[in-house]
Amino acid sequence: MTIRRATAADVDAIVAMLADDPLGATREKAGDPAYLAAFAVIDADPHQYLAVAVAGDEVVGTLQLTFTSGLSRLGMTRATVEAVRVRSDQRGAGLGELLLRWAVDEARARGCGLVQLTTDASRTDAHRFYERLGFTASHVGMKLSL
Repeated sequence: MTIRRATAADVDAIVAMLADDPLGATREKAGDPAYLAAFAVIDADPHQYLAVAVAGDEVVGTLQLTFTSGLSRLGMTRATVEAVRVRSDQRGAGLGELLLRWAVDEARARGCGLVQLTTDASRTDAHRFYERLGFTASHVGMKLSL
């Protein structure tokens, strides 16, 4: 298993994982050109790291890291973890934990003082998973759809 920066050739596999759950199934549209346009923006931004986990030559997991500089906490940089997914036939084998531990190590290597994430309120299994890895539900997240 290797974890590397995603390429445009990985986008279809990533979108398939995003769509492969009850929430994603209602909001993702495989094949839409918007995904490649979004990938180009992510790939060009040095504060973004779209990662894929690869077994053999197949993408089996993904997550996105965003590095945010700020003035609070003495100018601390934060890493935000988004869109963690493991391909359905690979779940339960520790790949999600491997991805998250990689993300924490990457954040530490880039000088971040904090790793944060949000997870949908309905994903109770994910909440337990993140708590097991040391994350705490310390804040209330809010969103405004535009």
